[in-house]
Amino acid sequence: MRTAKLTIDPAFSIGPADRRLFGSFVEHMGRCVYGGIYEPGHPDADSRGLRRDVLELTRELGVSVVRYPGGNFVSGYRWEDGVGPAGDRPRRLDLAWKTIETNAFGLDEFMTWAAEAGVEPMMAVNLGTRGVQEALDLLEYANHPGGTELSDRRRKHGAEDPYGVRLWCLGNEMDGPWQVGHKTADEYGRLAAETARAMKMIDPSISLVACGSSNRRMPTFAAWEATVLEHTYEHVDYISAHTYYDPSDGDQASILASAVDMDNFITEVVATADHVAARQRHRRKLKISFDEWNVWYESRLQADLDRRGWVEAPALIEDDFTAVDAVVVGDLLITLLRHADRVGVAAQAQLANVIAPIRTRNGGPAWRQSIFHPFALTARYARGTVLRTEPVSPRYETKKYGDVPVLDTVAVHDEETGELTVFAVNRDQTDLALDIDLRGLPGLSGCSFQSIAAGSDPSATNTEAEPDRVTPRELPTPTPDGRR
Repeated sequence: MRTAKLTIDPAFSIGPADRRLFGSFVEHMGRCVYGGIYEPGHPDADSRGLRRDVLELTRELGVSVVRYPGGNFVSGYRWEDGVGPAGDRPRRLDLAWKTIETNAFGLDEFMTWAAEAGVEPMMAVNLGTRGVQEALDLLEYANHPGGTELSDRRRKHGAEDPYGVRLWCLGNEMDGPWQVGHKTADEYGRLAAETARAMKMIDPSISLVACGSSNRRMPTFAAWEATVLEHTYEHVDYISAHTYYDPSDGDQASILASAVDMDNFITEVVATADHVAARQRHRRKLKISFDEWNVWYESRLQADLDRRGWVEAPALIEDDFTAVDAVVVGDLLITLLRHADRVGVAAQAQLANVIAPIRTRNGGPAWRQSIFHPFALTARYARGTVLRTEPVSPRYETKKYGDVPVLDTVAVHDEETGELTVFAVNRDQTDLALDIDLRGLPGLSGCSFQSIAAGSDPSATNTEAEPDRVTPRELPTPTPDGRR
């Protein structure tokens, strides 16, 4: 059996494991909202239409922050449509996903759901078809205590206290030609800067996220970030990054190494931001909000959009995730933690049904997909300080990323409890023994081990009929020399 070695020392720290790294995403897309988190009339829905089974799974997943309401959806969204008496809300065409939006669920319902789920809200403003004034109106409605028309409107709608939303996205993927209101980097950068400056006049305590590239493959990547940050650096706190990895081509060796691409993506965005900081003489280091990431069988989406007309809440990209996909998600989480000094927020897309860790059936049960488990385990155990690990690993060849290490790792040390958690992924399809050198932590005693397992079938999925086929399991204690 091949062997990898790992050295851990608390002196080599990266930064704190920010709870905001374990975020999720709720967009008005497919059945994420309608039939996902919200389904009036469902046997397990509360009086407000919130599915209690999904709320329970959201808490179990360990989600810390949830981005809302989009996504591409936000670039054509009128936030006012989703507040006030439900019977007065208009039905609209959603151009992003070719659906009818009923507006039965909006800002007020989302804030109620977020409070029930115990998550921090992360709101996005529409900078596609709207601009500065509409963003200010939304902020005033949400965060101002009272005494103005918009804040008093919120109180009239039943929310006496301000929502106090701290995290705000300045639009979504504005570099993408698919985006309603798509803009050049200069156009968007100027608008984002003016919006940010004005929003902080209302509430200086908020944190703002400027749109970075939709993905690393965009032809404008890096140039987009540089131009946008030339306009916005002094006004914003984060630059966003989005990426998805598609296993549809069957190249399992490459999909298992997807984190190599995410790692390079983060490094390049950081370098670009630091270049702008040097040019403009900023001493503050900008962070990344990696607020869309996941495995996604993306090639299936266009066929879904092409074959139907305008309908309400259709089933869109409800991918069934495999045991291999769970390994990839675990590795992407390792990468986010390894960059904890510069990645301050992250959100897996999306929470329910749409490429999601939680699946539901309308009127029926909710269950955990395979990718639920690595997220939940990481959110549970990644508490404390992220440590730099020094792995020595065999390597293997991939079509997309070349020669890559088999082992990927990160460690988190909780100074208060003394606990050390090592997160490790074997990217290859053969067994790997792991030796861990803990000479820097001589006081550690006792250990336990968990893995995500599905027997011998890497294509295994969790379904309504078999919801626990892929699930965490305890591993046997290693031999005295630390091997497994």
